[in-house]
Amino acid sequence: MRTAMVIRYSTRPEVADENARLAEEVFAELAESKPDGLRYATFRLGDGADFMHVLVAPEGSNALAETAAFQRFQQGIASRCVAPPQFTRSTVVGAYGFGDL
Repeated sequence: MRTAMVIRYSTRPEVADENARLAEEVFAELAESKPDGLRYATFRLGDGADFMHVLVAPEGSNALAETAAFQRFQQGIASRCVAPPQFTRSTVVGAYGFGDL
């Protein structure tokens, strides 16, 4: 079984679009750099201001944190959030087509 991290948070409604744009920049950089073994997805939930990130990476990998776009995303996250993000370590039980999102 693989270990994953699930991160959930709510942004202030007026900055939700900016948060999504910054996340999209992370994915653009990842598409170019193609880090080995990294699985990462961001979901904008029902109301549009709640977000969930799912990260599955090789043990000890910092590939996501090392990208410039992710560092920009992280810089203002506290000011965009209603409350601090909640991190939950998870175990992958199964996945299908996750890369085809």
